[in-house]
Amino acid sequence: MNLPQSPGFRLDGKRALVSGAGRGIGLAAAVALAEAGAAVTLLARSGGEIVAAATAIRAAGGAADTLVLDVTDLPALRQALAARPAYHAFLNNAGTNKPAHFLDVTEAEFDQVMELNLRAAFFAAQAVARRMREDGVAGSIINVSSQMGHVGGPNRSVYCASKWAMEGWTKAAAIELAPFGIRVNTLGPTFIETPLTKPFFEKPEFREWVLSKIKLGRVGQVADLMGPVVFLASEASALMTGSALVVDGGWTAE
Repeated sequence: MNLPQSPGFRLDGKRALVSGAGRGIGLAAAVALAEAGAAVTLLARSGGEIVAAATAIRAAGGAADTLVLDVTDLPALRQALAARPAYHAFLNNAGTNKPAHFLDVTEAEFDQVMELNLRAAFFAAQAVARRMREDGVAGSIINVSSQMGHVGGPNRSVYCASKWAMEGWTKAAAIELAPFGIRVNTLGPTFIETPLTKPFFEKPEFREWVLSKIKLGRVGQVADLMGPVVFLASEASALMTGSALVVDGGWTAE
């Protein structure tokens, strides 16, 4: 009997780029990708955080370097990527949120969320994909969306708008990039305990609301996303593109 062979989750010899890599989900993803064998570039505007993280990854036996810039500065991002070989995987993670009731959202808040979550994410993926095409690299782009890209939530009208839009352009990009062997998928976490969400969880009523929606009965941790990130970056997900991998503890099941 000829048994099927697993494509595996290893990323040896691959290069990976992670935006928003200084803390939270981005940092955990960078660690996971390095542990899987990838040479990881940590990208963020906070140089101190990513330098410390890259140093720790190297101390643990991984390969890591840094790229200090603001992803909303698109000319700087394009210039930096043009000077480097193409990446095999890109975790498009930089994002923000400005919770507010729909009736109270200001134009400034709307623009701030959309600039980072939608505009910068879109053109960062475009820049990475262009380098992949130029170098003939078949790769994986992982757009960090949210469960809120599939449902609605109170005080999150702008955030939901940005993530629903991401889900849409991910599918369109997947269609157009497939001929180049470039896969594009989204990762949709539930609420994860990170420095960004910590102030929200300090409010008992918010934490209780979140726990009432997560069927598995606990708030997500960054470690819950490390396996899914490696899966989407590796050949283990070779037939996935234009898909959404939702890691939400059952939030969107009802």
